[in-house]
Amino acid sequence: MIGSVMYSHILLQVKSLESFNYCSPFARGSIIVLFMERLYLFLLLALLSSGINAQSLAQRLDSLLFNDPMMKTSEVGISVFDLTTGEQLFQYQDEKLYRPASTEKVVTSVSALATLGTDYTMNTRLQYTGKIENDTLKGNLYLVGGFDPEFMDEDLDSLVDIIAQSGIRYIADTLAADVSMTDSIYWGTGWSWDDVPASFQPYMSPLMLNRGCVDVTVIPTQKDSLPQVICVPASDYYQVDNDGVSNNSKAGRLQITRNWLHHGNLIHISGNVTKETTRTLSIYNSKEFFFQTFSNRLKAKGIGFNQTAFADCPENDSLTVVTPLFTLERPIGEVLTQMMKESDNLCAESMFYHMAMNHAKHKRVSDNDGSDAINHFIKESLGLNPEYYNIVDGSGVSLYNYISPRLLLEYLKYAYYHAEIFQPFYEALPIAGVDGTLEYRMKKGKAYNNVHAKTGTVTGVSSLAGYAKAPNGHQLAFSIINQNVMKSRQARTFQDKVCEILCTSK
Repeated sequence: MIGSVMYSHILLQVKSLESFNYCSPFARGSIIVLFMERLYLFLLLALLSSGINAQSLAQRLDSLLFNDPMMKTSEVGISVFDLTTGEQLFQYQDEKLYRPASTEKVVTSVSALATLGTDYTMNTRLQYTGKIENDTLKGNLYLVGGFDPEFMDEDLDSLVDIIAQSGIRYIADTLAADVSMTDSIYWGTGWSWDDVPASFQPYMSPLMLNRGCVDVTVIPTQKDSLPQVICVPASDYYQVDNDGVSNNSKAGRLQITRNWLHHGNLIHISGNVTKETTRTLSIYNSKEFFFQTFSNRLKAKGIGFNQTAFADCPENDSLTVVTPLFTLERPIGEVLTQMMKESDNLCAESMFYHMAMNHAKHKRVSDNDGSDAINHFIKESLGLNPEYYNIVDGSGVSLYNYISPRLLLEYLKYAYYHAEIFQPFYEALPIAGVDGTLEYRMKKGKAYNNVHAKTGTVTGVSSLAGYAKAPNGHQLAFSIINQNVMKSRQARTFQDKVCEILCTSK
């Protein structure tokens, strides 16, 4: 209403300009000043009437901060920005440094989409030297790892089929695996040693099969009998010790473990099996697991070889001809979706190392090269000083990561204002009450289906960063990092309340 009244005044003023040329210089000046004052007031009122009431939103967030009992024993940093108007709506300790947990994946994904491009692929290649004569390759066959985090059992079978279809039945020299993309350190800096057997912390390698893990499924049979055990991928690289008992409560709690303290790959099953149960265990170590399983699949297909070795595939030059046989391409968008929806650490580390390779321009990149790549983006694209932060991995698992809510917000802003990045990034984020790691959160209220955000949880830390839709249709970016939290559920409830405020403040 205010805007329409002011608009009418401006129209009247414009009509008065029809006689502008007939006025004295003094009158002309008065008309111009009056016109500009009316226009300025109109634009100001229009902005105020269409934007978020920042004062109301701030009051509600302040009240939440003041009254939530969790704030007595923990810290939080919050930053909220109206992307539609370009207005900072709320800030609370957003320059302080916190461990980000998996909201670090916001940093990794946006940096990767910007520097590698949305059409980038992570490739596993088959190449050979020498010549194929009759059914024999007189030379070496190289399996070149490209750190594809989504390479699964069926992909391995497809590589075996490609070799068989090429007519090769025997490799006269060497079946070689090239893992020269990264250094030999298979854990990230600052990762916890006691997370080793967990599926979320596999032994990293440029050759990863089934995310470096085995899915172990136990199925009860007759009472007091051994349960059925199914392992995927099937391989002789690991062994299974089945001491489980079907439907006998005296057998104790079901346990599916690996002798990980001794770098062993003996999977031990014990206890009572009452229903079909699956556990996913990491395997030591990923490159050996991949290569041995691949070699045995070739043998099963009737393809033999003289010897196996880990060796670098040579470059094409005047003395050596390297012939491509097949390339399995993994689109970055597929990796992005798994990484963000399911908070997949391996996918994040793959992006981290691909950025390292792109930035460093040399073989055998390290996590330091990945950190350098992200720091370069922070400085050149965000205009911030990377020395204010410490980023040592791509997933947020490391205890050494330290960033601020403001940095997360700057990444969210950068993505939003770059359409080619925002579309795949936004679509990959979990949706409140709908899917991914937010499937069971915010299922009621205005935040439901209105918040697209990345979660983060490690011991003592809970975080959430992403986008929320305000009642007037404005797109908001927000970041929240709760630190020194004893119960993650309390922090998640706090974050959900913040999101509800963002989606209801007018």
